[in-house]
Amino acid sequence: MPRNTSNSKKQNVVRINAGEWRSRLLKFPDAEGLRPTPERVRQTVFNWLGQDLTGLRCLDLFAGTGVMGFEALSRNAKMAVLVEKTSAVFKAILENKATLKADAAEVFNTDALSFLGKNRQLFDVIFLDPPYNQGLLAKVLPLLPAHLNPDGFVYAEAEYAIEPDDVWQVVKQSKAGNVFYHLLKLHQN
Repeated sequence: MPRNTSNSKKQNVVRINAGEWRSRLLKFPDAEGLRPTPERVRQTVFNWLGQDLTGLRCLDLFAGTGVMGFEALSRNAKMAVLVEKTSAVFKAILENKATLKADAAEVFNTDALSFLGKNRQLFDVIFLDPPYNQGLLAKVLPLLPAHLNPDGFVYAEAEYAIEPDDVWQVVKQSKAGNVFYHLLKLHQN
């Protein structure tokens, strides 16, 4: 009789959608609050951004699997900075960087607020998918104008719909399951 292997541990993987590394799999460990952006949502986001990110500088804050940053690099972004505070997840990002030979990726093992407090780079696209129910989005969004080129975009996932305010306009938004996702831009003065 065949053995039942349904109890064996499943490997966590997420697939890159397009570009140089299309269909390559990124491996990642289980971690509290880690929710990879679903493939369909990533397809929509990169459609919003125009598919080809040639020359753009990207920041994947709360990187998790790193799939948003690696997806941007796969689509010709000039560079991507990936910030992840959980050590095991950070190590997995480093392993994926090595596997892909993603030389244009810079990876930092720190929390998002510390990174933003110390880093002075400007980015064209910032991917923002903080852990839910911790109030991190409200803490991070006010800090991002100092890190975003004036014509840049912020992609933000949240457990709620983000409303436009005096700083941010919501360019596009949608919902998949319990995830609200948005493309934000600074108001032009």
